[in-house]
Amino acid sequence: MNETRFSLTPSLCLILKQGDLTLEKVDVIVNAANRHLQHGGGIAGAMLRRGGSSIQLESDQWIRQHGLVEHCSPAVTGSGTLLCQYLFHAVGPIWGAGDEEKKLRQTIHGCLQKMDTMNLQTIAFPAISTGIYSFPIELAAQIFMQTFHQYAQDHPLTGIKEIRMVLFDPSTLELFLNACSAYPWEPCT
Repeated sequence: MNETRFSLTPSLCLILKQGDLTLEKVDVIVNAANRHLQHGGGIAGAMLRRGGSSIQLESDQWIRQHGLVEHCSPAVTGSGTLLCQYLFHAVGPIWGAGDEEKKLRQTIHGCLQKMDTMNLQTIAFPAISTGIYSFPIELAAQIFMQTFHQYAQDHPLTGIKEIRMVLFDPSTLELFLNACSAYPWEPCT
C-alpha cells in the first residue's frame, strides 16, 4: 500500500496512507468515539466488529468509573483482537455545536499527550469528526497537521516515534497530503 512519510523531528515520522484503520499494527489505534462510548456505527462500529465484544465491555466499565469522555482526554481500553495494544477512544466535535476547531485540536493533542504519558511510540489516527459529525475534511486536515507540527515543536523529546493518518478513501488522503504542503517537512526514511 502506498504511503507518504514526513519527518516532523529527527525521531518522529508522520505517515499518511489510505487503508483500513482496524488492521494497523501499532501501539495505539484512535477510535472516533461518542462521549458515551457506545460503539455502534462508523469507525467505532468497525473497531467493535473486528476487535470483539470485549471492547464494548471495557468501554462500559470505563464510563461507569470515569463518566462521559471529554474532548481533551481520550478513554483508554484494551484492543480486543485488534493488532494494537490499546484503543484511545477520542471524542471529536460535532460540526455546528460551537468551538469545533478548538475542540478538534484538543482531541488530537489529548491523544498525543496520553501517548507520552503512557510511554508509547506508535499511533494511528482516523480523520476524527469528518464522518457522521460532519466536520469539513479540508479544515480537519489543516488542523491535524497544525496540531502534529505544534506538538512536535513543543515536545522535542517526545517518545512518540510514528504518527499514522489512516484514511478511508483517495480524496480524503489527497486533502491531507495537500495540508502537509504548508510545512517544510522532509521525507522520513
